[in-house]
Amino acid sequence: MVPDHKTIAEFRRIHREGVTAAGAELVRLARSVGLVKGEWIAIDGSKFQTVSSRKSVREREALERYLEQLEETDQQDEVVIDPSAVALALEKLRRHPEPEAGFMHSEQGLIPAYNVQAAVDAQHSLIVAQQVTDQAADNRHLQPMAEAAQAAVGGPAHRMNVVADAGYSNGTQAEACEARGIMPHVPVLRGRNNKGDGTLFDRSEFTYQPESDTLLCPAGQTLARKQLSRKDRAVYYTCQPEVCATCALKSKCTTGARRWVTRHLHDDALERMQQRTTREVMRLRRSVVEHPFANLKYRIFGHPRFLLRGLRGAQTEISLAVAAYNLKRMMNILGGHRLSAALTSA
Repeated sequence: MVPDHKTIAEFRRIHREGVTAAGAELVRLARSVGLVKGEWIAIDGSKFQTVSSRKSVREREALERYLEQLEETDQQDEVVIDPSAVALALEKLRRHPEPEAGFMHSEQGLIPAYNVQAAVDAQHSLIVAQQVTDQAADNRHLQPMAEAAQAAVGGPAHRMNVVADAGYSNGTQAEACEARGIMPHVPVLRGRNNKGDGTLFDRSEFTYQPESDTLLCPAGQTLARKQLSRKDRAVYYTCQPEVCATCALKSKCTTGARRWVTRHLHDDALERMQQRTTREVMRLRRSVVEHPFANLKYRIFGHPRFLLRGLRGAQTEISLAVAAYNLKRMMNILGGHRLSAALTSA
């Protein structure tokens, strides 16, 4: 007997949590038979298209902008707002089947998508943690994915290395990972000094002096700490205008009255992370994490598009797909008889 489409769809809908739990149990089984070491974990993200079409998402976003504009104009007494139009717009938004879907950049251009995050163990390229998110950028996912991988491969006391591309550069999260025994290897993204056609001294030319919390400029002058911006997670340093005005290197340093230099609030963590990030580590990342995503997208899904709506539906689909990928991978490594015996004794 072969279950029909409706039976499979109902199973996925009813047993969402069970599907995720089964995937976690499969990772624990892989650990018990030595297929997951948890020493090196590669993290990456990829965009999967939502069920909602481009037209549907554009219409929803247009309604959201319309309501925002009404809220702004409502403060002006002379503007008359039609309550029925507002009610109609709110009702359309309420009925939208996929309110979390938004546009993201992908290989196919700008599409309505979710960002699928995966943490892959380097030993045999098994996926140990995964998460579907509506956040397009990867730089908020280093810590959550690293901690999820740590929980899957050994718990909070387990020490491990994680490697990801520059999109995951985040000083705050890098420092939090180090505190949990997770060593991140991620190329650091830093802003460049583009003033003066990019010919002026970059911030890397200034040496930080931790004992006095100051910066030493190329001319040997001291830049003192002046401002702290927790919003931008940055500390600002500058020199006295009269010192800059008489400096022989001023033309190579700044076009203003004095030079300002920004230092990240967690710059020490970023420096440590950059020092750990070698070419060999980045080659390891590519060899480990890109293969599982290719299998998920084009062998298991057939095409990188979800069939279930919303974040919960997408999460269920990815959980099923990852379990299928891991199961096939384990079978290729262990063979059918050993895998069957391991499943029976689990």
